[in-house]
Amino acid sequence: MSKVETFTAPETIETIPLSELYLSDLNPRQEVGEDGIALLADSLVMCGLIQNLSGLRDADGKVAIVAGGRRFRALNIAVTERADLAQVPVKVTDNPFVAEQWANAENTAREELEPVDEVRAYGKMAAKSLSVAKISNAFGVTEAHVRRRLALASLPTAVLDALKAGEISMGLAKAMTVSTEDEKILEVLEQAKERRWFSEHDVKQALTSEAVRSTNRKAVFVGQEAYVEAGGAVTADLFADEVLFNEGALLDHLFAEKLTAEAEKLREAEGWDWVDKCDESYIPYGFTGTEGMHRLDMVSREFTEEQSERYDELAELYDAETLAADGEKELAALEDYAAPFYSDDQRKLSGVFLYVSNTGEIKTTSAYVAAEHMQAAIEAGVLAPVKEPEIKEAPKPAYSQKFIDDMVAIRLAAVQSALLDKPDYVLSLFAFFATPASGLTSNLFGFGYGCAERNTPEIDDLFSLDPRLGGERDEAADAAYDQFQEMASQGSVEAFKAFRELGKKTRNGEITGFLARRFLTQRPEFMAEIEAEIGADMRAIWTPSAENCFKRLKGWQLDDLYKDLLDLNGDTDMFKAFAKSKKGAKNEAMHKLFNDKEHQAALGVTEAQKTRIDAWVPDCF
Repeated sequence: MSKVETFTAPETIETIPLSELYLSDLNPRQEVGEDGIALLADSLVMCGLIQNLSGLRDADGKVAIVAGGRRFRALNIAVTERADLAQVPVKVTDNPFVAEQWANAENTAREELEPVDEVRAYGKMAAKSLSVAKISNAFGVTEAHVRRRLALASLPTAVLDALKAGEISMGLAKAMTVSTEDEKILEVLEQAKERRWFSEHDVKQALTSEAVRSTNRKAVFVGQEAYVEAGGAVTADLFADEVLFNEGALLDHLFAEKLTAEAEKLREAEGWDWVDKCDESYIPYGFTGTEGMHRLDMVSREFTEEQSERYDELAELYDAETLAADGEKELAALEDYAAPFYSDDQRKLSGVFLYVSNTGEIKTTSAYVAAEHMQAAIEAGVLAPVKEPEIKEAPKPAYSQKFIDDMVAIRLAAVQSALLDKPDYVLSLFAFFATPASGLTSNLFGFGYGCAERNTPEIDDLFSLDPRLGGERDEAADAAYDQFQEMASQGSVEAFKAFRELGKKTRNGEITGFLARRFLTQRPEFMAEIEAEIGADMRAIWTPSAENCFKRLKGWQLDDLYKDLLDLNGDTDMFKAFAKSKKGAKNEAMHKLFNDKEHQAALGVTEAQKTRIDAWVPDCF
């Protein structure tokens, strides 16, 4: 097998007179537009040569430019106005193979300018009154790219210096363009340099704490033109493609003013007795503004037999896509005729609430009759007489709230205990929780101090909780705790190394335990589904006893439970004896039935009955 030798030819940056340079045949940019070269020459006059040329030294000592052909042509024009451009920095090689690689690289992807150098170059050109279009042509970039770079160029010099030095990220610098107040920007710059966790969001919040996005419902409703006419200032965030309304207080004033005007306009146009405003983006259930009012139902007109037949005929043609334009107008008129509406009589004695939705659109509620117009509305026939609601005595709860709270805690502990053995399921729950799929109001886990839900009953008789879930530590849990405490004493760096050496099993176990303990009680149907999937069982960690359960139930509840568990009829002697006994005796009897095997044997408890006893939990969820 032949051996191919490779080597890297030395390459240096040399300053070479422009007169000793010429365009190489290897340069891919043999054909270029004269207008573009002229613009590039203007940029060289103003900004100098920011990127080196690349060339191959020939046998005569001259250098053939293989990469940077446009810059080379522009230099020959610019040097007539700026003499120092006659000395050109060039990356030089004597190896034709290397030179060809440079030429190919020039053909496929031009080396980008350092971002800060590019920003400053664009800024200098803009200061010379060159348009965005000319700058984009000179550098071969989009106009949008130039506008964004010019936004950065308008930042204080200290910001660009910090960006160049790597003290802040490009993202933070972009975020600072939302403000035009240099003093504020410099304050935020110092915060960003001192706090490495300072995010782009933090920067924008600090600079625009009172600003409102143009997509905000209030901004859409008021409109940018009206806001600016009222003296409001706006800032374009080019990097987020949005506009900020800087004076939030002014926007609130204009919003309230326009909403009041729109309410009066609607009242006059539609003949309502009143139109009231709601500042929120929706009318919540139980809205206090309607307290004491009665909602009106719309009225509608019935078709005559002839109209009904005609409507069916037109609708059939429309569905078949054969209905002519005149027919469509006739069909629309019939639909308008039959559509529900509020009559003039209703409007004279009622009103609506006006609000602005999240999209900035005006919305109205159903019509309501105010309390002072109730009688008049009834007499006018637009509102039926209101019947006084029957007051029914609320049934007494079957269980005390304290008992229910204990059962909820035990149930949660049972689910958390089962999750300890289902690490994949726990991670799936957590991943689901972290995505929009779980719903904006979903709350699967409680993190932070005081956010974990109570998983221990107030009366913890015959209740056992795993140490990983907050239960009393056993020998193994104590050993693990001591081991972690010893690691902690070594400092974070060494402790983390030691922890990783324990392996993935320990890591996964700690993650599972942490998430399981912070799992929260869910809505009934979801909680039941999770219980079924992971096999959670309250009886695995809790056994009913006189102390934790039966003393807290009513006598009739114990009677029904005793009868159901042992398949007894109401007229059997065994049940009669139990039912006639005192509450204390019933408590003790139920305790033995659940906890005393000899007592179960004496009663002749069957396997089926024992299965029911072992599975029973209070029906209070």
